[in-house]
Amino acid sequence: NIVASTDEEQFNVAAVHRTMNAVMRTPTVVSGAVMPDACPTGPDGHIPVGGVVATKNAIHPSMHSADICCSVMATNVGFADPKRVLDVALNTTHFGPGGREDRFDVPAEVIAESMENYFLKADQFQLVMQSHLGTQGDGNHFLFVGQSKQTGETILVTHHGSRGLGAKLFKEGRRVAESYRIELSPSTPKVNAWIPFSEDIGKQYWEALQITRLWTKFNHSMIHDAIANTMGIHPFSRIWNEHNFVFKEDDVFYHAKGATPLVDEFVPDSTDGLRLIPLNMSAPILVVRGDATTNNLGFAPHGAGRNMSRTQHKRSKEHLTNEQVFRQETHGLDVRFFSGNIDISELPSAYKDADAVKQQMQEFNLGSVVDEIIPYGCIMAGDWQKDAIWRKKRR
Repeated sequence: NIVASTDEEQFNVAAVHRTMNAVMRTPTVVSGAVMPDACPTGPDGHIPVGGVVATKNAIHPSMHSADICCSVMATNVGFADPKRVLDVALNTTHFGPGGREDRFDVPAEVIAESMENYFLKADQFQLVMQSHLGTQGDGNHFLFVGQSKQTGETILVTHHGSRGLGAKLFKEGRRVAESYRIELSPSTPKVNAWIPFSEDIGKQYWEALQITRLWTKFNHSMIHDAIANTMGIHPFSRIWNEHNFVFKEDDVFYHAKGATPLVDEFVPDSTDGLRLIPLNMSAPILVVRGDATTNNLGFAPHGAGRNMSRTQHKRSKEHLTNEQVFRQETHGLDVRFFSGNIDISELPSAYKDADAVKQQMQEFNLGSVVDEIIPYGCIMAGDWQKDAIWRKKRR
């Protein structure tokens, strides 16, 4: 479900085809699909961003990535002033590495379930569950404020995953999967190792993913509720959907690396079948609804994706200062970086053309747009490494 219109895109699409062809040779795989936002993330054979791979009776940790359950949540806050929402959000959320001291409490039911799970009961998991609450990390994660194109109401949107909890679970999952790969299929690349769901530890890993999902959704909700409470607003409605996750249908497991599930069977707590697809900070966030087809396997793109790496993009802008690039690409928007340092690799030009992605969504029947959230502004981590403690000490 992807076409190229420029030389740069042709190079990217060729790389995606090459790596997906290698993924599809994995013994457990029964089907796969590629979304318009696809881009390679590693060596050939590593599932690309924008890839969906369905496997029989097997969970592949590397196919959901370390940022398990990366997801987006939107809350309608009525006709609140977008600037006021962004101001309050800046003092509520937290971007950058590590946790926070003014932490919230993990729900008792999440703690209870994790303590019964083989993967999550260790002290390191319990600690990070607590300390990373209320944090959003870095990279392409954001807090976005915009207004519904249909109603003019103000919408708050967050994008982040399971933080340190997911990263640690990913590491443990890969370790277990590697032990099975050596025994079951030593010729399969390590990156495509799997945990058999028929084994008890496979079921334990599946349950660990579900608990991680609960934690991540709660983290989104907690940030949204804290902002609304500070403003004295009662949220009107909410939409939430994940990517970088695994979805189950009987004994088939759909690994969606940067792909958004369309069908309600994959998102049992969905709101009227609605899904969110952000593109870039200057483009509207799409609100879509769709059905499963033979070519989409029940999924849509999760965003706009990239045609080049962060480093390559920065090199392409070396003739300009960061401030110049920022002014050119964020004109008319209220864009803030939590660290105080501009990260040009997260500006609009770092991503694929939003209109082209929308066009391919329509061409390949990857969901219908029912509303758009027009951007007012956003908060991102920014280049927090510029003032990292080790760099300050070095200077």
